[in-house]
Amino acid sequence: MHEAHARTQDAHFRAIFDDLPALVCLLKPEGGVELVNRCCMAFFGATCEEMATWTLADVIHPDDLAAVAAAWERAVATGSTYEAEGRHRRADGVYRWWHMTARPLTHRSGRILFWCLVQTDIDERKRFEQLLAGERCVLEMVAADVPLPEVLDALCALVEESVEGAHCGMLFADASGRTWRHAAGPGLPAGYRQAMEGRAADADAGPCGLASRSGAPVVVHDVAADARWVPRGWQALALHHGLNACWSVPIVSRGGAPLGALAIYRHTPGSPEPAQLDLIGRVSHIASIAVERSQHDAALRQSEAFLAQAQRISSTGGFSWHTVTDKITWSDQVYRIFDADRAQPVTLESIMARLHPEDGPAFSEMLQLRRLDGGDFEHEHRLLMGDGSVKYVHVVAHATRDRAGQLEYIAAVQDVTQRRRSEEALGEARLELAHVSRIAALNAMTASIAHEVNQPLAGIVTNAGTCLRMLAADPPNIEGARATALRTVRDGNRAADVIARLRALFSNRATASESVDLNEATREVIALMLAELRRGRVVVRAELAQDLPPVLSDRVQLQQVIMNLLLNASDAMSAIEGRARRVVVSTGRDHDDHVRLAVQDVGVGLEAAEVERLFDPFYTTKSTGMGIGLSISRSIIESHNGRLWAEPNDGPGATFAFSIPRNPRDPGRASLGALRSRTPRIAGNA
Repeated sequence: MHEAHARTQDAHFRAIFDDLPALVCLLKPEGGVELVNRCCMAFFGATCEEMATWTLADVIHPDDLAAVAAAWERAVATGSTYEAEGRHRRADGVYRWWHMTARPLTHRSGRILFWCLVQTDIDERKRFEQLLAGERCVLEMVAADVPLPEVLDALCALVEESVEGAHCGMLFADASGRTWRHAAGPGLPAGYRQAMEGRAADADAGPCGLASRSGAPVVVHDVAADARWVPRGWQALALHHGLNACWSVPIVSRGGAPLGALAIYRHTPGSPEPAQLDLIGRVSHIASIAVERSQHDAALRQSEAFLAQAQRISSTGGFSWHTVTDKITWSDQVYRIFDADRAQPVTLESIMARLHPEDGPAFSEMLQLRRLDGGDFEHEHRLLMGDGSVKYVHVVAHATRDRAGQLEYIAAVQDVTQRRRSEEALGEARLELAHVSRIAALNAMTASIAHEVNQPLAGIVTNAGTCLRMLAADPPNIEGARATALRTVRDGNRAADVIARLRALFSNRATASESVDLNEATREVIALMLAELRRGRVVVRAELAQDLPPVLSDRVQLQQVIMNLLLNASDAMSAIEGRARRVVVSTGRDHDDHVRLAVQDVGVGLEAAEVERLFDPFYTTKSTGMGIGLSISRSIIESHNGRLWAEPNDGPGATFAFSIPRNPRDPGRASLGALRSRTPRIAGNA
């Protein structure tokens, strides 16, 4: 009765043991097989008696054998739970991943009777983890700018590791889009790869061409049985190299443009499993990322090369300046312009050391202002090179903010030395031409005046002599003397008429009144004179009032006055050394609905005694001056019912300013009279 009950229990145990949905084994204390369930025998394709003679090497993948054996030895030695992962060889020779757990079954005395080994299939999980790790590795290669062929070969290797018995290859069209270039596929037969190079990349030339053109996967289960590509020879080529199945998917850009195709080849006919199709789809996406990154990097390198070449041709470089940290970054061209060592850090101190000593103060002042107001700036200065030569550079900078909101400048610097030298040579030529023209004009005018005046004066002299002889006769010829005196009066009137015509010719015209934006007119004059001022190393700062109303005046005449004041300011600083030559042009409202413009320099200044005399005709403090510019300027301003004055500064230099009403009662009323009152009179004029 007891034995029958034991047999019944044993039968129930075997039934439950065999029905467990896992590989379950009972192992002897030293590790030999005692009992295996039905699932285990089905997987390994062997009986319990056959497996009792196996060793770990008969079951475990060689790459996993050492780790599995070490874990088992530790468990046996310590009597603790055994746990490991490894690949088991199935009856058909295919390896799959399993998780193994063995717990000891002990006697009441603590002696181990058996080990209960339970093995759970984790093949899909492990392959997915390996795939993720492989994808991560390839993406890191892309991010690290590893050459594209190496990245694509790594992708092919990842596919071949994940699909047993498969070869992976990738094809991409050349620049024309008409033929293939074999980008990757180290596992494919070399003859097949060479034959595919340069073949037509169209839908009739093979599965990869059809996948690329259609944008959909193309699965050829059995190459020998698929006649679609017989005419173009692809079928014969694939069979010749033992490729009997081909599964191809397109590789497309983010915008949907075809880039190429990825294909898996097998030596035996067959169809891909859904997981395998998903795998090659994922890999093709990574391949598109790698290709587009490579194309983008190549385009960027080409663009950078073009930019560097353009910078060299135009002598223009770029730099950035972070105003808080004073970190400065230069492009290669800026290093060339400054003739600086790339191994040395770029600092404001090193830049100041390269500046021409005369331009350093103005440059420092400009930088300090920009730190405070954060505005864009444009500046030109000179560099004193190591060989003693001088370079002119022009800087244009745009203010921006970094992510922390701190001020940063992005700027361009251009070597304008040749342009400045050309402008200086052109300016000198223009000055010489103007000098010659003035001499020629003066000669012509002198000759004309002499010709016009000489005749009546000669007549007067002749008539006077005749009149004297007639009066000295005995008896005096009164009638003849009277007639001669009348001819003298006639010639005197002729001379007076000549002088009157000359005065009319050189008198100022009446003003042509219009609404004038004084700020705009001032900017135009500064822009017109910029080259001339730069030649004198003069830095102009405009401080123009934003709310300045328009004035009713003659625009050209006002600009003539502004130009004259700027030229005088530049001339007053021509001998200044050791400090920046600065001119400040300012506008603003004045009392009684007037507007005011002032030009302040830092030149030699004025003596109080000479302030009023400055506006007298032919009075000048310059060795080469004529002394009529300020006189004419005052006449113009007075013709606008305004006033022009000068005053010494508290510091170095002087300020010249004028104030005019917005709407003069009669802008032209005083024009002719004022100019005549200031115009030097010729002796003898009536």
